[in-house]
Amino acid sequence: MSQNDNAPEMDAVPDDAPKVRTSAYVLALSQVGIEMVVPIALGVGLDVWLGTVPFLMISGVILGLVGGLVHLMAILKRMDRRESPPAQKPT
Repeated sequence: MSQNDNAPEMDAVPDDAPKVRTSAYVLALSQVGIEMVVPIALGVGLDVWLGTVPFLMISGVILGLVGGLVHLMAILKRMDRRESPPAQKPT
């Protein structure tokens, strides 16, 4: 029996590959949520500190919404590219 008999195959796909992909999608969507909430919280904090209520909060809402939606669209486009079959070239 040689030393390589017990070594795992390097070309084998792990059984938990779908779980890893799902976890990556959940993490990406969580990041979008955080990107939407943090600018609002910063706007509220700055409004209270500077006494400019509600102007910076409204700016944070707009910034968070636009930034989060742009990131969400990028994630969805990437997911669509990965899950759709490659286009065949006409012959």
